[in-house]
Amino acid sequence: MRLRWPTRVFSQVLVVQLAITTGVIMLAAGLFLAPLSSQLDKQAMARAKAIAQTTAVEPGIARDLLSSRPTPDGPVQAAAERIRLATGASYVVVMDIHGIRYSHTTLAEIGRHVSTDPGEALAGHEWTGIDEGTLGRSARGKVPLHDSEGAIVGAVSVGIAYDSVRDVLLHAIPGILMYAGAALGVGAVAAFAVSRRLRRSTHGIELSEISALLDEREAMLHSIREGVVALDRRGRVRLVNDEAQRLLGVSGDMAGRPLAEVVPPGRTADVLEGRVEGKDLLTVCGGRVLVTNRMPTADGGAVATLRDRTELEHLGRELDSTRGLTEALRAQDHEHANRLHTLVGLLELGMHEEAVEFIAEVAHAHRATAEEVTERVHDPLVAALLVGKGAIAAERGVALRVSEATLLPDRVVDARDLVTVVGNLLDNALDAAGTGTCREPFVEVELRADGSTVVLKVSDSGPGVPVLARELVFTEGWSTKVPAAFPSVSRRPSPASSPDCSQDAPSAAVPEVARDAPVRSRGIGLSLVRRLAERYGGTARVSNGEGGGAVFTVVLPEALRDEPLRELEGAAR
Repeated sequence: MRLRWPTRVFSQVLVVQLAITTGVIMLAAGLFLAPLSSQLDKQAMARAKAIAQTTAVEPGIARDLLSSRPTPDGPVQAAAERIRLATGASYVVVMDIHGIRYSHTTLAEIGRHVSTDPGEALAGHEWTGIDEGTLGRSARGKVPLHDSEGAIVGAVSVGIAYDSVRDVLLHAIPGILMYAGAALGVGAVAAFAVSRRLRRSTHGIELSEISALLDEREAMLHSIREGVVALDRRGRVRLVNDEAQRLLGVSGDMAGRPLAEVVPPGRTADVLEGRVEGKDLLTVCGGRVLVTNRMPTADGGAVATLRDRTELEHLGRELDSTRGLTEALRAQDHEHANRLHTLVGLLELGMHEEAVEFIAEVAHAHRATAEEVTERVHDPLVAALLVGKGAIAAERGVALRVSEATLLPDRVVDARDLVTVVGNLLDNALDAAGTGTCREPFVEVELRADGSTVVLKVSDSGPGVPVLARELVFTEGWSTKVPAAFPSVSRRPSPASSPDCSQDAPSAAVPEVARDAPVRSRGIGLSLVRRLAERYGGTARVSNGEGGGAVFTVVLPEALRDEPLRELEGAAR
């Protein structure tokens, strides 16, 4: 029957580990037994040599050899047999200078020539070895026999039967195999434990399935339109898919690198590293609005997902602007209805001249507002934004002013970026002015060109921004739309130069602004403003006006073309 290779990972690992353990133990046992046999041979030869030396120095052996004949009942045979029985040797042979035996275990061999060469011993040298004789294979030791004057008169040969050496070796093998079996059992238990652990770690998935899952994971990670960043317990990047590289603005192989080397310091890095906790956290990275979530893993690492919300955020702001414009148009409709009712009443009363004056006054006011904006702001998108915001401000009871220093030529490189900056600042300013206590709330806009640089200032009559919060307001998650955002800020009365505004201005000696203040956690408008300014190489900062309120200043270098738009159009033709 043909054996089949197991298919489960658990079984494969167990079989391989058992095979390796068995092979190692057999190799170790063989390596132990091989020198053991040689060692036992050496011990037997050394023992035979020691017995021969003891026999050679025995008093009377040499004398009896010289004075007697080789007979079974001679004195040499008696002495040799006594030594053999005392030492357990296989034989003790004493020979004369001609190699004639004077003693032997087999009495018939006495008086005959020895069966092996005694030349080494008769020449005065000691010899050991394994040799074959009349009693079979044995470990032998031969030494010369000297008389009282030191002359060589013969030799002594002692043999240890090789079967006894083999018996010692065979007697040792069961013990060795027992220890080898015990080691094999321990190895088998360890292999089984490792295999079970592996099965739990892999959830019983087969090797082919693991390979398929890895391929599917790679395909999924690099095909989904959501960024995925995996970190280990030390904050090093494990993997980053293509979408995450695009959203974070990074490229290349980032595996094994610390996150701080990949993502610049900021809220995005704080969220990815877990310093900021929460769900669906908004961050801004490279001008993109990202929704970030972080999930810890069992090994101490984490997996973070990134979703691009830039377009959605733009659409949301456009929707807010549309709603605001709708509300403004609704308010204007109500106001026009009141004016029409007034006009109808004047006509019914026959006050025709007063009706004409009333119509001229109303038309002139609307025309003057639009003309004031278009005369100073030549870019149509920015001008339209200011006119629309003016209607919203009027409906809220806030005066939107255009500074006399405003002059923006029709040479804007990207009007959408400028609209984003102006729109965010105006929204924040209108909210701030509406929460102040000024009797005549206002928002003032100044847009001017300095070469190719656009300088934007938006001031309001609101409560202003505390000194310690002037950098925090530009971070993601902070909002200037909640006046209670700085509850710990002490305030002082506004200067007398602003008699129309009775709100308090923030003190310059504020102790601290708590980051846990109840601000809107999704405020990203001012963060976008700063990111856009930095993209142009400019700055965005905030200060307080002389009469109170906040003054936001944004500098956008290279936001204007060097030549007028008409010249560019002519060159294009």
